[in-house]
Amino acid sequence: MLIEGQFTLQAPIQKVWDSLLDPKTLGYCVPGTEKMEALDAETYESIVAQRVGPFKVKLKFTTKLTEVRPPNFIKAVGRGADVTKLGTFSTEIEVNIKETSPDNVEVSYTANVALVGRLATFGERIMRAKAKEVGDQFTENLREKLKG
Repeated sequence: MLIEGQFTLQAPIQKVWDSLLDPKTLGYCVPGTEKMEALDAETYESIVAQRVGPFKVKLKFTTKLTEVRPPNFIKAVGRGADVTKLGTFSTEIEVNIKETSPDNVEVSYTANVALVGRLATFGERIMRAKAKEVGDQFTENLREKLKG
């Protein structure tokens, strides 16, 4: 399933870049985050709980940065599973950051997500709606964090 999005932020590009690589900021911004920590400079471990359709899922996963070009591009791959055994997933994410004017930044992203098990039975429509909801909340949380 391909998920794409774009949003703008009023902040210097370096501050946006630093925020998108900081596990504390990401943990604050991703709804349902119970844990997000850096294992090393390129690897993050996370636990995120969400309600998807009639199920409550708790995803434990590892994300590895595979390509980093400061301050404009991040590519990462992730793998994980629902701790209640609803299934597994893998994802490949690309984030592009472009300064449109001083203190204005456009962020665009694509995520290719593969689901296996009962997670896959939710259907693309439900998963896409959930991804949009989480993405919108992430954007609002990041905007709020960048103001501080």
